Amino acid sequence: MGGLAFIQEIYRQITAGFIKNLMPRTLFGRSILIVVLPILLLQILVTYIFYERHWDDVARRLAQGVAGDVAAVISLRDRFPGATAEADILNIARGQMRLAVSIEEGARLPEGSEKQQSYGFLESHLVNALKESLPARPFNISTNKKLESVVLLIQLPDGVLQVIVRDKRLFSTTTYIFVMWMVAISLVLLGVALLFLRNQMRPIRQLATAAEQFGKGQFVEDFKPSGAQEIRSASRAFHVMKHRILRQITQRTEMLAGVSHDLRTPLTRMKLQLAMMPESDESKTSLEGDVSDMEQMVEGYLAFARGQEAEAVEETDITELFQDTVMNARREGAAVSLDTPKNLHAEIRPSSFKRCITNLISNAARYASEIWITVKTTNSEMVILIDDDGPGIPKINRKDVFRPFYRLDPSRNMETGGSGLGMTIARDVIHGHGGQISLGDSPAGGLRIEIRLPL
Repeated sequence: MGGLAFIQEIYRQITAGFIKNLMPRTLFGRSILIVVLPILLLQILVTYIFYERHWDDVARRLAQGVAGDVAAVISLRDRFPGATAEADILNIARGQMRLAVSIEEGARLPEGSEKQQSYGFLESHLVNALKESLPARPFNISTNKKLESVVLLIQLPDGVLQVIVRDKRLFSTTTYIFVMWMVAISLVLLGVALLFLRNQMRPIRQLATAAEQFGKGQFVEDFKPSGAQEIRSASRAFHVMKHRILRQITQRTEMLAGVSHDLRTPLTRMKLQLAMMPESDESKTSLEGDVSDMEQMVEGYLAFARGQEAEAVEETDITELFQDTVMNARREGAAVSLDTPKNLHAEIRPSSFKRCITNLISNAARYASEIWITVKTTNSEMVILIDDDGPGIPKINRKDVFRPFYRLDPSRNMETGGSGLGMTIARDVIHGHGGQISLGDSPAGGLRIEIRLPL
């Protein structure tokens, strides 16, 4: 039993995976499937029942009517013999029964011809009806497609009775009319359903587009919620979330900028007092170093605050931006190599993005002797690789370096590690563009910074 249960579980998983792969990926496609599948199953079921019960019953009754007329003609001829009576009977069959009847005197049907034939749907019903109405008389059935008729040859004692029956007496056109109406109405209902589904999908796509743009840090105007009640609730929740996030970012940025700006005033007074101190004072040198460190920290805080400020997104020449950034780094003594495609454009915040790349290059130049920058694109994103040949960052500390004011150097020496905000600013800028930044091992032995931005 254990082996059988295992096989059943494997079969269930394979079947579930196969069905999952066949399912549409989009909500619109799945909604169409929900609408179309019941209609299709209903049509198949109704058509099967109609053909199995109604059409079969109608065809059998029509065949019985034809067989009864033929049997009546033969019975009248047997009851009223003679040439005059036979002519009257045949005229009645032609005029009132709509049967083309003729008698071939002295003719005989081939032996076993009835058993050798294969009949279709209508002919089968006619054969059964003739066997019930004329149980002791051999007969033969053939279909004349050109004349759209069925030819009956019935063996009589003195000849062969030929009866030509039009298809209209054996076939009901209501069958095709019913199917055509059913298909036409189903197509109309499907069109109406597609129209309503498309209108319901529009607010969902609008909400998804707004969320994607907001995730990239782009400005998103408030839009009027529409669609079903659940979609309206989701749109209103998105608006509330967006305003709350923007308010928190603004408050944090304003607080940090205000504190950093207020610190400049006492720093300026301290620098003035130091300038007035005599050069012979031994404490002056150490105090000047402390004031310089504090000034660099304040500048770092202000740079962090500026990185949080809202900046308009505009189409920017990425190639030119990287070339300018690399040229500035080279003027400061950094050995930087650049590999970027020509005429690469993207919609970014140019000032904050350039500040981000500058911070990353400055951090790398502080520890490495050479830096390599590679920019490449795919169909959906831009990939930026910054490699160096420095000591790198241990894997255990790679997540911590993105925390504000975190430094690998515990001494807090400004000459060896800065203020600890460079990587934080870079991460916030990249996340503000809807991208991702990660750290890894460089082929040159140092640190690799990988940035992925959606295009």
